[in-house]
Amino acid sequence: MTQGLTYAQAGVDIDAGNDLVERIKPASKSTQRSGSMSGLGGFGAMFDPKAAGFSDPILVGATDGVGTKLRLAIDTGDVSTVGIDLVAMCVNDLICQGAEPLFFLDYFATGKLDVAQAAQVIEGIADGCRLSRCALIGGETTEMPGMYAKDDFDLAGFAVGAMERGTHLPAGVALGDLLIGLPSSGVHSNGFSLVRRIVADKGLTWDSPAPFGDSTLGVALLTPTVLYVNACLAALKVGGVHAMAHITGGGLTENLPRVLPDDMGATVDLSTIPALPIMAWLSQAGGIAEAEMLKTFNCGIGMILAVAPDQAAAVEAELAAHAMSPVRMGEVITGQGVHYSGQLPF
Repeated sequence: MTQGLTYAQAGVDIDAGNDLVERIKPASKSTQRSGSMSGLGGFGAMFDPKAAGFSDPILVGATDGVGTKLRLAIDTGDVSTVGIDLVAMCVNDLICQGAEPLFFLDYFATGKLDVAQAAQVIEGIADGCRLSRCALIGGETTEMPGMYAKDDFDLAGFAVGAMERGTHLPAGVALGDLLIGLPSSGVHSNGFSLVRRIVADKGLTWDSPAPFGDSTLGVALLTPTVLYVNACLAALKVGGVHAMAHITGGGLTENLPRVLPDDMGATVDLSTIPALPIMAWLSQAGGIAEAEMLKTFNCGIGMILAVAPDQAAAVEAELAAHAMSPVRMGEVITGQGVHYSGQLPF
C-alpha cells in the first residue's frame, strides 16, 4: 500500500507539539495558586474563584501582546524575557480595574516549531505568572507553515482576574486627588517600532554597545516590563486609591485621562519623573519632541495612582514596602486632558 502525504511533510509536527507540552508542564505547575483546578492537556482549563477567596466575584479579562519588541527578541535570539512582558501587559491592565489576577493563557504561533525556543518563551511566561501570583492554566501552540518566515513566531496572552462586587476602579475620583507615579524599567513593551527606526537610522545593531549603559543595545532594550500587581494590590488594601492608569501605548498623554471622569483632568510636573538613560537617548538620538515622547513612551513612569490626599502617605509607604519608589507627580483638576509643567529630565 502506497503511503500518502503526512501532516509532518506539510510542515506540522504533532510530536514536537506534544514534546513541548511535556517540557512546560513543570513550569505551569509551579504557578498553581488557590483556585487552580487542572493541569495542561485538556480541551479547556478550569479555575474556581470561590476557592481563591472570593464570595461574590466579578470577572475581568484582558488580552495583549508585546508588539514589535518580539522582533527584537527573535533577532537577538534572546526570548527568555518576552514572556514576562506578555504577562505584565495583561495583568497590569487587570489591576487598573481593581482586579486580582487569577489565571493566564498564552497563544504561541510559528511556522516551524522549535521546542527549545518555545519552551524558553513559555517558561518566561511562567516566571511572570509566579511573580504576579497568577496561575498559568493553559494555552495554545500552533504551527502554521506559510504564515510565518523561518524562525519567526507570534505571541499573545489572555488573563482573567476577579474583584468583589462593588469594588471596581475607577471609582470616587475627586478634585485634589494626588497622582502617585511608579517608575518603569525602561521602554516596557510599547513604542518599539519607533525604537527600531531610531536604531536603524543610527546605523546600530542589537549587538552594539548601548550608548546609555554598560550592556549591548539589545540586552538593554529587552529589559522586561515591571509587574505592578503585588504593590498595587497592597495599596488597594490601604484604601483611598480611586484610580490606576497603566502607561502603555499612548503614553501619559493618552492613558491618564482614561481613568478620569469626563469633567476632570490632571496636572503633571514632568520634573518629578525619574531620569532613565534609555529615554534620554531615544529623545536625543531620534530628535523626538517632548510632546511626542509623552504620547509614545512611558518616559519613566509605568503606572499612576489617583489617591485621596489624606491617605496618600500611607499608600506611598505601602508601595515602598513592596520595592516601589513612588513619586508625587500632580493632582486631579477640573477640565480635561493632561496639563504639563516642568520638563522631562532629559
